[in-house]
Amino acid sequence: MEKLKYALIGLGQRGNTLWDGAIMNIDAVECTAICDLNAEKCDKFAKHLEENGFPRPEIYYDYKECIDRAQVSAVIVAASWEAHVAVALYSMEKGIPVGVEVGGAYSVESLWTLVKCYERTKTPIMMLENCCFGRKELLALNMKRLGLLGEIVHADGGYCHDLRDEILGGTTYRLQEYIHRNAENYPTHEIGPIAKILDIGTGNRFISLQSFGSKSVGLEARVQQKKMENLYGVKFNQSDVVTTIIRCQNGETVTITLDTSLPRYYSRKFCIHGTKGIINEENSSVFLDGLIEGECWDWSEHYNNITEFYEKYDHPLWKGYTPQGGHGGMDWLCMNAFFDAVKNKTPMPVDVYDMACWMVITVLSEQSLAAGTAIAFPDFTDGKWVTRKNEFLL
Repeated sequence: MEKLKYALIGLGQRGNTLWDGAIMNIDAVECTAICDLNAEKCDKFAKHLEENGFPRPEIYYDYKECIDRAQVSAVIVAASWEAHVAVALYSMEKGIPVGVEVGGAYSVESLWTLVKCYERTKTPIMMLENCCFGRKELLALNMKRLGLLGEIVHADGGYCHDLRDEILGGTTYRLQEYIHRNAENYPTHEIGPIAKILDIGTGNRFISLQSFGSKSVGLEARVQQKKMENLYGVKFNQSDVVTTIIRCQNGETVTITLDTSLPRYYSRKFCIHGTKGIINEENSSVFLDGLIEGECWDWSEHYNNITEFYEKYDHPLWKGYTPQGGHGGMDWLCMNAFFDAVKNKTPMPVDVYDMACWMVITVLSEQSLAAGTAIAFPDFTDGKWVTRKNEFLL
């Protein structure tokens, strides 16, 4: 069977790890074109493919030229955050299905443009939100659908990751983001799985958010600690911790946290609260009403009990799946879902409405932090959320 040919645009850290951690192990596809502004990155990546037994791809330095000339059936966008929408729009206008890596948006208008482009061209587009394919997240989704958690009332999530050295290293676009912006700048890892559990866009919607930001001192402290003389005197606008509270049409609340410029362990703080129980990532445990007798003052002996729930209630995507590739196997599941949808011409499991709804959180949080007030969510489905059905396992 002929392999599906795709172009990979953006060969930074994520572009490389996406290929190494997922796409290279999908037999039915082939990377025939690569694109990056940096010629050295392109040459290094092409050699890496050859060293792993794959054909050398065509090399491009301009994404429009790549999309116009490469003769591919799909495009993967792993470029810097500010390029995501522009590259996606160009690919959609050319009728080439596109998978876009995660990140926040820069304006509400750009996301309306993205949605309208999809509705006009019908070119498939998927946000490559790997956390929607995580095992804990999908366990929670499956248990919710089975009624085991009862009615969902509240959800917590976060992107809590010590990125101080990556931000200050100056080799990524993140440094400029933290100097000039103040926002929930990376919301989709946490909000994606939660939105699926809450049926956002298919019977429910986010209606407003308000963000609260701490002081900004963590990066300046790191600059002094590491004696980064080139950054002495630089002021960072980004709050060290941003807490965002979201209200839903059906009455649920969501709290998400950005915490990337202070010393800490990694966590996505994923926690789903229902009338019959709770699933909590941070201690890998499930608590169901009636599971034990009496009040539960100390749950620590039950930490890590989630394994027994995997055995009973694992999501169908994880049953019989031997994890492979990056991020515990969810990268492979995500990329495979995208390519399957392209090949079979089926709807994308994380579609343009999901993408716009999750990315807009960055813009709305920026507005909320500046104004000190709640901000209304745009309805990118234009009312279709009332009757739209979820056709997927996600």
